Amino acid sequence: MLEAIVNGIQAIDARPVGSDEVGRIEVKVRRDLQEELDLGQTGPGRAPMKPIIGFDVSDNGLGFTPENMSSFETLDSDFKSALGCRGVGRLLWLKAFDRVSVRSAYEDEDGKLRGRQFRFSIAQEVEHAGDAEGFDSPGSVISLDGFKKSFQQNAPKGVDAIAREIFEHCIWYFLRPGGAPVVTVADEDETISLADLMDEFVDSAMTPSTIEVKGRKFDMLNLRLKVTTRNSVPRLHWCAASRVVLEEKLSGKVPGLHGRLVDGSTGEFVYACYLTSDFLDERVRSDRTAFDISDRIPGQTLVDDLSLDDIREAVLEEVSNILEGPLSSAREEGKRRVHEFVTKRAPRYRPVLAAIEARGITVDPSAKDQELELQLHQQLQKIESEAFAKGQEIFAEAQADPADDFAERLAGYIATVSDINQSDLAAYVARRRTVLDLLGRLIRADKEGKYSREDAIHSLIVPMRTESNDIAADGSNLWIIDERLAFHDYLASDKTLKSMPVTGSQSTKEPDILATRLIDSPVLAAEGQKLPLPSIVVVEIKRPMRKDATEDKNPIQQCLDYVKRIRAGGVTTASGRPIPPTQEPPAFCYIIADLTEKMIERCEISDLRPTHDGLGYFGYNNAAKAYIEVVSFDGLINAATERNRAFFDKLGLPT
Repeated sequence: MLEAIVNGIQAIDARPVGSDEVGRIEVKVRRDLQEELDLGQTGPGRAPMKPIIGFDVSDNGLGFTPENMSSFETLDSDFKSALGCRGVGRLLWLKAFDRVSVRSAYEDEDGKLRGRQFRFSIAQEVEHAGDAEGFDSPGSVISLDGFKKSFQQNAPKGVDAIAREIFEHCIWYFLRPGGAPVVTVADEDETISLADLMDEFVDSAMTPSTIEVKGRKFDMLNLRLKVTTRNSVPRLHWCAASRVVLEEKLSGKVPGLHGRLVDGSTGEFVYACYLTSDFLDERVRSDRTAFDISDRIPGQTLVDDLSLDDIREAVLEEVSNILEGPLSSAREEGKRRVHEFVTKRAPRYRPVLAAIEARGITVDPSAKDQELELQLHQQLQKIESEAFAKGQEIFAEAQADPADDFAERLAGYIATVSDINQSDLAAYVARRRTVLDLLGRLIRADKEGKYSREDAIHSLIVPMRTESNDIAADGSNLWIIDERLAFHDYLASDKTLKSMPVTGSQSTKEPDILATRLIDSPVLAAEGQKLPLPSIVVVEIKRPMRKDATEDKNPIQQCLDYVKRIRAGGVTTASGRPIPPTQEPPAFCYIIADLTEKMIERCEISDLRPTHDGLGYFGYNNAAKAYIEVVSFDGLINAATERNRAFFDKLGLPT
């Protein structure tokens, strides 16, 4: 369809000089009224549409003169080569449509109006069908029929989207001296004029530019486009044969050029460039979807002296000069955005921010936090990789005779490693802050007054149904309960007592979390030396505001029962080494539960004392020889936050 429209524009341009009639092109969308509604294209505020089966493109141009007709019937004709045309446009039509019919009228040498009509398809060559009737002046009607499903499903559906696609493809004609014909798109009872889209798309034209690359000239038509949802990214349009061939996004290819720009005199705009050249006309492929121009390949000699990269580099340099003021403002705004993000959201990058900025990073001021995080993380990875390579060089050099500047380079390397280590520490502390925030959300009721299940909280503290060998060193958040839990010999989460190697119990009971730790364990043990006494930690987690802490569901008693079962079994270390039999390994029981009326009653019956802040209970069960602590979720978060407050404050994280 776009090919037919451009042909129509060229036919109007080819009319005799002095023609008073305004050039007109009408695109009519034809839909299958018998088919089911295209419900897949519906949405909020959108009515279902019938599928498109074809288009009619009519113009009041020169018409299919004998010369035009002869060119049309000749593949790879050079009749319109001066316009960049190769005479293979009809092959594009048959790629997307089953058949094409043409009706046209033209004036012969004597000024008499004559008509012709013909049709063609892949199965049949051009088939003439006699004279065309119904014309009172020169012009043509191209009917594209049998819209192939693969193209139909991926093409714009609504008349508004179709009109925009046409306008963007043919915008060069609207911006050239003399402008474009009147182009309208009609779909049933709705009609859109492309001239109206000019005011919607284009804010203003900028001074055109001409650049020279290895002796070939290229013209740059520079535009300020209005900022819309569709027009939000700067683009370079590679043009040939009076139409757009390639479209390339320029985001990030010029420092500061990402999306919208701001000019003090005109406000916000999006930059667009339309690049034209005789060189591009000469090298455009016959289907006008690409150029026969080589890309630059490192280490290889190009067949042609001029590559796409050569042209692109020259264009980008000119763009940098044209937009110098707005780009400078955008770079400063991006720098402020990075500093604000690092200060408030990602303090881990603060130690290496100077090194990142020294690398010339520029960011889109409107970028989302996730996008900024990704960019900064990529830069940090590069710094780490370069530091590793530099360290290898320095250590290798230290074994030989160091150069005169060795001490200086070593100091620089150590400073970089120090910054990276500080960044890693900051990331770990920031992660703790995030975990506490997430836990705070999990213990709150939702809009329906419901609380999170205990397994969600359990998984946040430590993954369920796992043991020591399944969890990485930083894969759990046991520090929320007690920092000492990070140092354990064996850890099990939601596993049966029977499955644990540290106990010989046959019970299928599942404590939420169980950990053993060897007290004062030596780094190396002599052959036959007995391992010292282990400690046992059992953690039970209950659903926030759970009110069923009855006698048969008493979490305090559950923990004590677990301790008893573990002590009764043949206990071994995680590696299978026997632990000396004893009935008195120190035990610590933590119950994480809100202090409901029933829970308080259980604590009092167990002779536990309230904590000073009223957010928990604690005590020692002499019969079970176990320390017991009941902690409410609020108390758990408060205590963990207080333990980490100094670190949070150091990084500027809210507490």
